[in-house]
Amino acid sequence: MPTDLPIPIPRRVAVFRALVLGDMLCATPALRAMRHAWPQAQLTLVGLPWAAELAARLDSVDDFIALPGYPGLPEIPCTVTQLPAFLQTVQARDFDLALQLHGSGGIVNPLVASFGARATAGFYDDCAWVPPADRARWRRWPQQGHEIERLLALTDHLGLPRQGLALDFPLRPADHAAARALLAPLPAGTAYAVVHAGAQLPSRRWAPERFAAVARHLAGQGLHPVLTGGAGEAALTRALAKAAGVPCLDLAGRTTLWTLGALVDGAACVVCNDTGISHIAAARGRPSVVVSSGANVRRWAPLDAARHRVLAQDLPCRPCAHAVCPYDHGCATAISVPQVLAALPPVLPLPVP
Repeated sequence: MPTDLPIPIPRRVAVFRALVLGDMLCATPALRAMRHAWPQAQLTLVGLPWAAELAARLDSVDDFIALPGYPGLPEIPCTVTQLPAFLQTVQARDFDLALQLHGSGGIVNPLVASFGARATAGFYDDCAWVPPADRARWRRWPQQGHEIERLLALTDHLGLPRQGLALDFPLRPADHAAARALLAPLPAGTAYAVVHAGAQLPSRRWAPERFAAVARHLAGQGLHPVLTGGAGEAALTRALAKAAGVPCLDLAGRTTLWTLGALVDGAACVVCNDTGISHIAAARGRPSVVVSSGANVRRWAPLDAARHRVLAQDLPCRPCAHAVCPYDHGCATAISVPQVLAALPPVLPLPVP
């Protein structure tokens, strides 16, 4: 820990990262580094409301405060009238240290400074404001590298020893029991593969008829296709099952985040777009094939390239900032069904746990 940190051993630490699933899982190695360095400190994650359940399961986090949105952050609508109560809640915790683990800081650095902590640290770029008195603890946002390594750059800067690069996605026995209940329509011992054709943005989705062809191939290899997705993707999975022309177990809208993780745990492999389930497969160590449309592969692909095959077409417009591709969606159409089939791991059918 640098000697200029006013509180060498903070008792109460706020960590701000208000993002979606994959982004949050990529932050778990940095959270582990904090927990190891400050074992007696209370670590409070400040994030989007959905992350309360994740925070409750992480050994590296003790408490959680939900952000009610913030101007300029696109993940959830901002209810500005709720911000005074939010800040009152945060400031009442009397934090010794507030860490901005969100990103480059152009939007959120003033917010983190308003937490009222005795000291602050985080990231900044050329467009970001930094609290002048704390500047030595702030680190320039890395423009290159994997997201895990970018976030660890801050804990490195603060002198906190790394505790590995693995992602944390804790499951409980009840999650596996719920997954077994969902799989009950399949004969006992049926081996299966998870096929996840959805993604939050249309620009990040491979064609459903291509997923259907993959599902048909998996069935031919003795793996029952299990289709997953949110409730809003039920029409997509129904169409996929029909196009596949083989029996599929359609679980769209029927899983929680945690039962989805348990389904991944028992799968022979996962085939998906570059979305949250890809990070779950990486965290749980299950083989996956990921079609990456538009994303920055170097930043977001699973680190274990042998177990997780990411297929991407390099184009000048990557990384994509569009919800819907304004061009010909070449990043997706360039990835063929034979390429995905060739990337599938040489797996043997696995029993359902």
